[in-house]
Amino acid sequence: MEQNFDRFFKEYNALISSSNYVTRRESLKLLSELLLDRTNFNIMTRYITDPQHLKLIMNALRDKSKHIQFEAFHVFKVFVANPNKPAPIRQILFMNKDKLVKFLKTFHEERELDGDEQFVEEKKIVISEVAGL
Repeated sequence: MEQNFDRFFKEYNALISSSNYVTRRESLKLLSELLLDRTNFNIMTRYITDPQHLKLIMNALRDKSKHIQFEAFHVFKVFVANPNKPAPIRQILFMNKDKLVKFLKTFHEERELDGDEQFVEEKKIVISEVAGL
C-alpha cells in the first residue's frame, strides 16, 4: 500500500464518496482502523498531511447518516491530533474553527447520554484542539 499510496487512495477516496451508503460507511470504518493501526504509521502520517483527504473527511462529517458521521469522526480526530500538522491542514482547520467547534459541541449528543465515555473524551479533546488553533 505504501508503494502505491497515491493510486490506492485515489481509488479508495472514490469509495468514501460513493453514492452507496454501505460502501461509504464501511470504507470510512476500515480507513479509521487502518490509520489507527501502529503498523501503518507511515501510511497514516502521509494520509493526514493531504488537505484533499481532510476536506473529504470533513464533508463526510456532515453526511445525513449519523453512522457515516461517526465513522468520519474517527478519521477526523487523527488529523486533529497530529502534533505536526502541515500548514495547509492547519489553515483549513483554522479557517473552519468556529464552525467546527459549534458543530462538534452538539455532535452525537445521544452517545454522551448513553454513557459512551471513550467517545465523550475523544470529542472533548478534538474540540479543545480545534478551539486552540
